[in-house]
Amino acid sequence: MRGKMKIVIAADSYKGTLSSPQVADIIERGLATSLPQAEYLKIPVADGGEGTVDAVVTATCGSYISVEVTGPLGNVVNASYGVTGDGTTAVIEMAAASGLPLVPSERLDALGATTFGTGQLIRDALKRGLRKIIIGLGGSATTDGGVGMAQALGVKFLKANGCELGYGGGELLELKAIDCSQIDSRLREASILVACDVDILLYGDYGAARNYARQKGATDEMINILDAGLENYANVALAATGIDAMAVPGCGAAGGTAAALLYFFGASLVPGAELVLGTIEFEKKIVGADLVITGEGRTDFQTLQGKAPAVVAQIANRHSIPAVCISGALDDSAEELLDNGTFAAMFSTVVKPCAVADCLKNAEANLFRTAKNIGALLSVKNLTVRQE
Repeated sequence: MRGKMKIVIAADSYKGTLSSPQVADIIERGLATSLPQAEYLKIPVADGGEGTVDAVVTATCGSYISVEVTGPLGNVVNASYGVTGDGTTAVIEMAAASGLPLVPSERLDALGATTFGTGQLIRDALKRGLRKIIIGLGGSATTDGGVGMAQALGVKFLKANGCELGYGGGELLELKAIDCSQIDSRLREASILVACDVDILLYGDYGAARNYARQKGATDEMINILDAGLENYANVALAATGIDAMAVPGCGAAGGTAAALLYFFGASLVPGAELVLGTIEFEKKIVGADLVITGEGRTDFQTLQGKAPAVVAQIANRHSIPAVCISGALDDSAEELLDNGTFAAMFSTVVKPCAVADCLKNAEANLFRTAKNIGALLSVKNLTVRQE
């Protein structure tokens, strides 16, 4: 090991409390109390969900663009997306324009919520000359099959009388034809990559409506309407485009928005963490590191299924760099990640029983304390076994 330890801090956000750049800053401060001379490289990461834009903008020294768009309820909202530091790639979180956080719980509209604003963000990126677009699908308030998004980019969805569909998945049962002749021509030059980590289908028992619409305000009756509408949409879209989205696992992501990206824009569905880490050239940046520290709000069996901390550790392991995970909570199932060698060590920031609200309130202090203790342990030198 060199005289100066090099530590890479590559943590995801702690959902609802700390962004990935904030997590990296806190961990660095904690470690530095005992390891002030260490070299720290902070690389915020994400897996396509909340925090993806912040992670990519921070890691690439990029920028933000703010745009007024149509929100999920049809009202005007202000939404931002990111541009990578080299100016070549737009990074869009669907939730910024069409997400659940934009809808008060008492106003959830499962049948009427639209993705139109997400299409407007894509259109703005195209207008600015950006031809590589990354889209994270997490946190949508919609189950419209991405129809609103496609409408914003020139696709026409027609009823039997020739009129266009209105907003929301509740309209999909009336869909009879799709006209792609006026689609934004700039899309022909674009490459769209979709961060997608679910295998959800467009309709059916394992479809978008039956598995996710309830959290967006749908009743049982509404779920039946949405599911039937998505099935009708799939049939009409297959006839119009020749693409069978039902044959592609993940096409039901974000209320079917993934399907629209496949049907009309030639998008590719890519595992989210791999997409983000590739975009920020993570593997290249960690070469020569002595330790990688990663983390997330909660680590459980899902972490091994492609979430950012596991992918970070897998890349580190390829370079024989030990990876340590610091999480807000460690589920019993997370033990597998230690047993199989994904992580060299795992730590929870919560050290005593407490209410969830208190854990969230004290997230920064808990994370700092945990990082400080890890730093203290790393600073211990010349450990020997005492001879009896």
